[in-house]
Amino acid sequence: MSKQTYRVCFCCRRRFKLAISEAPAEIKELFGKYSENGIMSANNLHNFMVEEQKEEKSSVEDAQIVIDSLRHLHVFHKSGINLEGFFKYLFGDLNPPISSKLGVHQDMDSPLSHYFIYTGHNSYLTGNQLTSDCSDVPIRHALEKSVRVIELDIWPNSSKDNVDVLHGRTMTAPVELIRCLKSIKEHAFSASEYPVVITLEDHLTPDLQAKTAEMITQTFGDTLFLPDSDCFKELPSPASLKKHVMISTKPPKEYNEAKLSKEDSLKSVKYSGDEEAWGKEVPNIKSNYASEKFNDLDDKDNIEDKEDDDDVSESQDIEEPAYKRLIAIHAGKPKGGLSAALKVDPNKVRRLSLSEQELEKAVVKYGKEILRFTQNNMLRIYPKGTRIDSSNYNPLIGWMHGAQMVAFNMQGYGRSLWLMQGMFRANGGCGYVKKPDILLKSGPNGEVFDPKAKLPIKTTLKVTVFMGEGWYYDFKHTHFDQFSPPDFYVRVGIAGVASDTIMKKTKTLEDNWIPAWNEVFEFPLTVPELALLRVEVHEYDMSEKDDFGGQTCLPVWELRQGIRSVPLYSREGIKYSSVKLLMHFEFVSA
Repeated sequence: MSKQTYRVCFCCRRRFKLAISEAPAEIKELFGKYSENGIMSANNLHNFMVEEQKEEKSSVEDAQIVIDSLRHLHVFHKSGINLEGFFKYLFGDLNPPISSKLGVHQDMDSPLSHYFIYTGHNSYLTGNQLTSDCSDVPIRHALEKSVRVIELDIWPNSSKDNVDVLHGRTMTAPVELIRCLKSIKEHAFSASEYPVVITLEDHLTPDLQAKTAEMITQTFGDTLFLPDSDCFKELPSPASLKKHVMISTKPPKEYNEAKLSKEDSLKSVKYSGDEEAWGKEVPNIKSNYASEKFNDLDDKDNIEDKEDDDDVSESQDIEEPAYKRLIAIHAGKPKGGLSAALKVDPNKVRRLSLSEQELEKAVVKYGKEILRFTQNNMLRIYPKGTRIDSSNYNPLIGWMHGAQMVAFNMQGYGRSLWLMQGMFRANGGCGYVKKPDILLKSGPNGEVFDPKAKLPIKTTLKVTVFMGEGWYYDFKHTHFDQFSPPDFYVRVGIAGVASDTIMKKTKTLEDNWIPAWNEVFEFPLTVPELALLRVEVHEYDMSEKDDFGGQTCLPVWELRQGIRSVPLYSREGIKYSSVKLLMHFEFVSA
């Protein structure tokens, strides 16, 4: 356990040691407690799994599977495993921080409005919002990551005889609608069998709407969900819609030429550089609520939000049965302002869309109305139009007010997107996460959850950061110099309601490829049902910006107690092959 290898940098004659991972003292003590004569049998390991890891449903057979998985590493005895084998198990793939064995384990028989749904924005864009190509490739990539809501902006092509997908009134190169539809058909259920919703932002003439209806019907066939009536009183469940595709858009309206000819030049856009998703911190919910107002950095530039949204135009309804019949979730923002839009109709379920700016302002005045609306209706939030670089915003504001479709640009990266990825690691990664009861139920007098309220602590999450490993092997071809060991530190904290949101930091360990921090952090939680555990590793750089060393985000309500192996991901959300942390999680009752 104390083996070490040595590397020598001949250019500067510097010699340093690259230690083999060694079990921390706490793990050695646990091995001594649950082993006999230096060997841990299947029965011993099972006792450890039940008593220390809180895996009450595990069996001796499960423990034997773990032992058998280590046989090729020569760390076992005929009757069990030694300390090295025990350590390898704890730091290995069979000991993840959230249970992959459970798969989809939440109730999937409630209405769609009772779930957070993994939602994409401008799902066809390959890069920025102004000049990138439109393609079916990012749609395929999103579906392979279990994104369940795909947005397509549909426009007449240049000859006005067919339909293209593109970000309108920009320089994005179009892609044919039929190509996008075929890609959705092929990849819709490659990662999840639960329904895919296609939200259409429609800029078509009535004849092209009819052509679109024909394309959709022929492409999806029996997998296309066709509603029995014009509007639902209650949406169907994800379970009832397995392997089905649904369409959501506003009902057909007369084509409005004036809308297309409206002056919409983007040359005058002054971008203020709101770049949180490209490396800065997630926008602070705490400060927003404390001030009871939302000062948008871009408001001073008087920039119009270019997102079209689903506003119902003033033009006449045109009956377009083939197209209208496809619409399972009706969208639209009726006249009368937000107060009218949030009125709940017990006989009609619909979808409302708000920009991130509109939501931030709306929750101050209409927070309770939004929560009541989302108990049965769908709310979609989308990025403001000035995010031309495809950055994102803080998703927690939407989630804590019940918004099911918090739409994100999936082609970028950054802390906001890490939160999105963390949320949808829950429930087996199927793209649907059941909203907590606090967002689904009203009190006897109609009272609803208030994210700003001062609430009692429900539980305290105790997190121990033991150690990390794998950087030398995963990063040897990147920015880390293998002849100059890094100085790692860990940031660990909570993203959730304002009172729970916090970040803490370990000490920095110098010149160490396998740092062992052994630090404990406690996070009192008032709303653990909406809390995400954030973990980031950075390498301290005295002269420049600290280097990135990996990240993950995990749903607190699905954390497995005990000592766990926590894999880390790149900025883009790609899992590293070797980099991981050894951590301990414990919930302490209030």
